[in-house]
Amino acid sequence: MQRNHYFFLSTLAIALLGACHQGKQHDKKNKHEEDSIAMRQQYANSPVLDGKTAISHMVFDKGLEVQLVAAEPLVVAPVAMTFDQAGRMWVVEMTGFMPDTAGTGEDKPDGKIVILEDTNHDGVMDKRTVFLDSLVLPRAICLVENGVLVATPPQLWFIENDHDKPGKRTLVDDQYAAGGNVEHQPNGLLRAMDNWIYNAKSDKRYRKVGNKWLKEDTHFRGQWGITQDDQGRLYYNNNSENLLGDYFPPGLGGTNPLQQRAAGFDEKIVPDNRTYPLHPTPGVNRGYQKGTLDDSLRLVNFTAACGPLIYRGGLLPATYAGNAFVAEPSANLIKRNILSDSSFVAKGVQAYQGKEFLASDDERFRPVDLVTGPDGAIYIADMYRGILQHKTYLTEYLKNEIKMRKLTLPLNCGRIYRVIPAGSHPANVMLHPDSLCNQLLSSNGALRDKAQQLLIDHHEVSQAPRLRELLKDSQHPIAQRHALWTLEGLHQLNSEDLAFVWQQPDPSLKVQGLAALPSVLNSANVKAAVASLDTLSDNSYLAPVVAYVLPALSKADKAAAARLEDKMIKAYAPNRYVAAALVSNAANREAALLKQVTAWNPDTTLVLRKQLLAVLKNLDNKANAKKMEALRTSLPRGYKIFNTVCQTCHGKNGEGIASMAPPLNESNWVNGNKNAFISIVLFGLTGPVEVHGKVYKAPEINGDMPGIGASDEFNDTDIAEVLTFLRSAWNNKAGKITAADVQQVRKQSQGRQKPFTAGELPK
Repeated sequence: MQRNHYFFLSTLAIALLGACHQGKQHDKKNKHEEDSIAMRQQYANSPVLDGKTAISHMVFDKGLEVQLVAAEPLVVAPVAMTFDQAGRMWVVEMTGFMPDTAGTGEDKPDGKIVILEDTNHDGVMDKRTVFLDSLVLPRAICLVENGVLVATPPQLWFIENDHDKPGKRTLVDDQYAAGGNVEHQPNGLLRAMDNWIYNAKSDKRYRKVGNKWLKEDTHFRGQWGITQDDQGRLYYNNNSENLLGDYFPPGLGGTNPLQQRAAGFDEKIVPDNRTYPLHPTPGVNRGYQKGTLDDSLRLVNFTAACGPLIYRGGLLPATYAGNAFVAEPSANLIKRNILSDSSFVAKGVQAYQGKEFLASDDERFRPVDLVTGPDGAIYIADMYRGILQHKTYLTEYLKNEIKMRKLTLPLNCGRIYRVIPAGSHPANVMLHPDSLCNQLLSSNGALRDKAQQLLIDHHEVSQAPRLRELLKDSQHPIAQRHALWTLEGLHQLNSEDLAFVWQQPDPSLKVQGLAALPSVLNSANVKAAVASLDTLSDNSYLAPVVAYVLPALSKADKAAAARLEDKMIKAYAPNRYVAAALVSNAANREAALLKQVTAWNPDTTLVLRKQLLAVLKNLDNKANAKKMEALRTSLPRGYKIFNTVCQTCHGKNGEGIASMAPPLNESNWVNGNKNAFISIVLFGLTGPVEVHGKVYKAPEINGDMPGIGASDEFNDTDIAEVLTFLRSAWNNKAGKITAADVQQVRKQSQGRQKPFTAGELPK
């Protein structure tokens, strides 16, 4: 009976994959179905493997070795990790994630922050200390001074470390992860080269100065995981995108709330999203949909990209230096990408076609976070679970896959691996206070980062002379950048340091100096700074960064900033990167700047003009504040679902998010035929879709719109209310949708699993 049940579901899935053919291909169809069924039956079971056995199921680059660093019961469901100065690993355990397909008990406070230690220095963790427990879905961690930042939705806490026990607690942000769901809430907490802490799935950054925590707006970035390169540029991804990132230092821009996306930020670094699993992967959420799996039932493109890492460890062969590694837990693999620079533009290609850096045929291998260790190895956090998809988006197809292969249990597993050169025995480096400046010369970027942070955390202002020596050491350009930002973090950087930097031939070092200028600019040095900026602005490589520091210059000398802005408008109005910086600088005066630009040059094709018009179009969102607050009161469930599910991809203001989803505000689909809108939300939407007269399709929008009709979380009344909310929000003006309307559409599409295409929907 069980076999017949499996046979039926397998045949159904194959039909949904489009495996059926007609006429003369009948025999070919039968053969294809038989092969597919055989493959699915071969992977009908998903056995639980111990950590060491799981390594034997991995295939990875020749010349490398994968070692087990920790496994259950020492670690359970790890989702994030970092190292302290003693080489100990701090791990976030999200044990409450999806205990079953209904998410039963997801709000149970069973998450932990644990410290793992290798006491006998053999490369294997052997001691576990629970630093913090009773957490609900903890998601990120960052070590700062004498404590640790911990993200537990919705709060961000700073907890002092009292001999590896939690001490005084300070609430840093009570809205850190407000709204969204576990897949779409801020995470990462990357302490970047510029001394600010950045996040994925967030437009906020944080910094501790004395006893105060600063919080500032920045660019919205990514979904799960964030990393940096040797220039301090940030990289991230969303679930369907291999690698996204910034061309410029992260602290620039992000200050104009009307600017949806600035050129040079959130760029597609590696547009190739193809994946090459080691085995059939039918257990992905939309595996029934044509194009999701290939003929061998293997995932075609990323669907759960996360945990990116720019490798800067210096331990692996030189060919891996600066490569970007991306985890894909739904396909049980880790991707390798090779990056390169052309001017300030970073681009990348996949390292291989037809294979991966590391792949496993163990379906429970779920790599979700990648970091470089103090030994230079790549460390892999493996949740080791069967269920990866959150309940909000779980389809009936995937529920069946989970049931058939008994993927719900166990829930008490978790592994951490490291990748090293085969046969090597790298030591876990401990950082000592008297050698921190020398560590800025290390070939291991993780050690350089940690040394910079410790110098700042310990307030080592006495090291300023040595740091200036490193700043002037042109033989070690990476150390120069760290020295500059360490001086900035110690509040020892001055205008003379920057004047020296701007006289150097290395343009990337000049960029760092420009990015650091706002922290030292004042009325005493502004005149000299203006002269330098005027000269630097003539260089097209540096011009976007000069434009991004205009707001800081304006605070010190408004007239000088206006003159430089006018110069840059006339020199770079067609340049999309400079234009984006000028728009960022024009917060609250966009209309005046547009008038100035038009008076100078009425050309309607100017990039700067187009960007200003796009920003002005968003201005009326502010006028909708009262309307949205009224809807929050009248449609509370709809408002909550919007903030939990919809805004994570379509944006809080309904204007869409680059690479993720098109606008909802004034959308023809939201305001149009209600049955079409209901169908999209119930079953999802795939393929090209036209909104505001613009066609959204791959590669601009790479992910499909998932339906929530199969979720146990929402009933038809809930869905009707969120649809009514959306049809009333912002500038939308459409009629109410009732639960009966939703039920009618369900009835009409009874038995449907796959998402609709735009052509299938009523106009």
